[in-house]
Amino acid sequence: MAAVKIANIVGARPQFIKAAVVSRALAGESTTQETIIHTGQHYDDNMSRVFFDELDIPKPDFDLGVGSGSHGVQTARMLQAIEPALQEIEPTWVVVYGDTNSTLAGALAAAKLSIGVAHVEAGLRSFNREMPEEINRVLTDHTADLLFAPTEAAVSNLRKEGIPDSRIHRVGDVMYDAALQYAAGGADYNDTPPPAKPYVLATVHRAANTDVAVRLRCILDALSDVARRLDVVVPLHPRTRQRLIAGGDLERYAATLRLIEPVGYREMLALERHAAVIATDSGGMQKEAYFVGVPCVTLREETEWTELVDLGWNRLAPPTNPGAVSASIISALETPRTDLPTAQLYGDGKAGERIAQILAAADAA
Repeated sequence: MAAVKIANIVGARPQFIKAAVVSRALAGESTTQETIIHTGQHYDDNMSRVFFDELDIPKPDFDLGVGSGSHGVQTARMLQAIEPALQEIEPTWVVVYGDTNSTLAGALAAAKLSIGVAHVEAGLRSFNREMPEEINRVLTDHTADLLFAPTEAAVSNLRKEGIPDSRIHRVGDVMYDAALQYAAGGADYNDTPPPAKPYVLATVHRAANTDVAVRLRCILDALSDVARRLDVVVPLHPRTRQRLIAGGDLERYAATLRLIEPVGYREMLALERHAAVIATDSGGMQKEAYFVGVPCVTLREETEWTELVDLGWNRLAPPTNPGAVSASIISALETPRTDLPTAQLYGDGKAGERIAQILAAADAA
């Protein structure tokens, strides 16, 4: 039997984590042959190489080095670079993850070459078309041949958009797989606070927050207010650091907040597990907060993970008023800890295995 060739396309930090789960599962399928294409969307060592090292992801077969740029420029460069790589590999399936420019570029390049497209984390919707991520995920879903949905809500979204059930597979969430697989080794601390000292863990990276000065200052002013009560630890995304330097604000916020370099996945899981509250504009961290039983405040007007808001574990805090954001974080401190029914929402920790099995079998169908 000829091998089913899988080309994994990744480019950003969350995708490395998701791809690590799928890559491990593919290694257990005797009929699959994997190639990894790294677009270079995240190229800083702390945002890229460290994840390949600590998650045992095979070294990329293609490192395209696209780098940063506007959405149009970056996506165009990725398309230009991905196409010849796919022509060389001639894969059966191209697997893309999430909602970044790497996701859309990989899906479009594959579709134009008549290569099957599989989308991991399909069906998520914020219903805000002003978000570049929303455009990426909608277009990718309507391009993909296999849609791997993490939740029942995601399946419902796809059906409402007219995508046939034959293309939709509810497999669970690969991020839950990752949390289970890697949490055991996640208690190593470098520049992180000891678990016994209460702290808020905060991250800010979305362009909608970092590239709008008034929103970024609102978030950091709110965190500075919270820091009067307990430590606030902020692993600082390179984009956020650049914006603070450009605005002359880095030193001012460094005086009240514990600004640290980005950390690897295992260390981030440890930081999350021992935090009192997580405040973030990240989609993945909203779920990770739930996985580790820590209340979350999402620094946005909306979220793709609506089930966590419905459950009351996550709350939205639009960064328009520092006092309101600060109050949301303080209020979250009062959320009681409980044993969470994680599996009912995000699967049983075997999403990666299901994805690998479907990919291995789909070629023969």
